[in-house]
Amino acid sequence: MTSSDPETSGEPGLGRLVLAGTPMGQPDDASPRLRRALGEADIVAAEDTRRTRALAAALGVEITGRVLSYYDQVEAARTPGLVEAITGGATVLLVTDAGMPSVSDPGYRLVVACADAGLPITCLPGPSAVTTALALSAMPSERFCFDGFAPRKQGARQDWLAELRTQPRTVVFFESPHRLAQTLADAAQVLGPDRRAAVCRELTKTYEEVRRGRLVDLAEWAAAGVKGEITVVLAGAPAVDETVGLDQVAAHAAELADDGVRLKEACAQAATGTPFSRREVYQAVLESRSEPQ
Repeated sequence: MTSSDPETSGEPGLGRLVLAGTPMGQPDDASPRLRRALGEADIVAAEDTRRTRALAAALGVEITGRVLSYYDQVEAARTPGLVEAITGGATVLLVTDAGMPSVSDPGYRLVVACADAGLPITCLPGPSAVTTALALSAMPSERFCFDGFAPRKQGARQDWLAELRTQPRTVVFFESPHRLAQTLADAAQVLGPDRRAAVCRELTKTYEEVRRGRLVDLAEWAAAGVKGEITVVLAGAPAVDETVGLDQVAAHAAELADDGVRLKEACAQAATGTPFSRREVYQAVLESRSEPQ
């Protein structure tokens, strides 16, 4: 196939890998370049072939190339064949169910393989839940980081959250709807109940919803049950007060505990905005209580 378009042209004899962002909910969000690429690519590697065919039908596009499934479980097996096809001159269009390939979706393995082989790679810009949620969150966006999906198991999730306790940048991550409430509750415990966040649900779709507020309030809201695809935006940590001592922080945590707050939660609250971790504060409180009065 020959074309003067940058997404389908490359070195003589070589094809090209084209990464294409697909709509998150509304087919009309598809770019003209995506419509054209769907109809012209030699191979369309799709996370879900049924969804890709449905998208093409909604766009009024006939896919003339071969449609190949390319999801997590078959990435390793399918990648060498796609690299061989591109080497032989084929244009391979890589699409996922929604958003940008290789961003918590299949694609990274193929990009690395093509880069290692010196094959042309280009990208058709398109929707991304990461930047869409960030823009809607009302959180600072000059500097941010993306952390993929939150860990599934609670212990690993709490350790991950502890790493974010002093992270000054806004953090974006994905979460499953049935784990959202527990993740937000863990975040309120580890990061403090007043840390701000935004929960973005069903972005660009009919029932799009964005909830902004304190972690403790968002956790209470999510406990009633949430459906749909979820992206969470977490405010960065407040500036750390380097002048405060561990004994002062531990004393504050002890006061909160005396007022009825669970000790671990009290330690997390007291540690917020200090150089000390929740565990350090917790241990200091226990040691102070064991000292002879």
